[in-house]
Amino acid sequence: MVDLKGMFTNENVGGLDLLIRAFLGTFALTTLAAGILNDSKLKWVLAIIGFAGVFTSLTRHCTPYNLLGINTAEKNESICQITEEAENEE
Repeated sequence: MVDLKGMFTNENVGGLDLLIRAFLGTFALTTLAAGILNDSKLKWVLAIIGFAGVFTSLTRHCTPYNLLGINTAEKNESICQITEEAENEE
């Protein structure tokens, strides 16, 4: 059975990937706000790119990455070790 909660909540975006998403999303939304584009079809494409970039960088989650098994987020080893030690003491 598929774990839907895990599929939509796991952090799988990090590092350079996170920075690129945040930068491109912010750039796309700034371009829209400045009114640089006149073509309405390109405005919609730019809005989708901007929203997706900012949203995935804020939530650190990308559903297509999850479906493809890609994970660019780094795990913090010290937190994992502390959690394991606490579980072993109980």
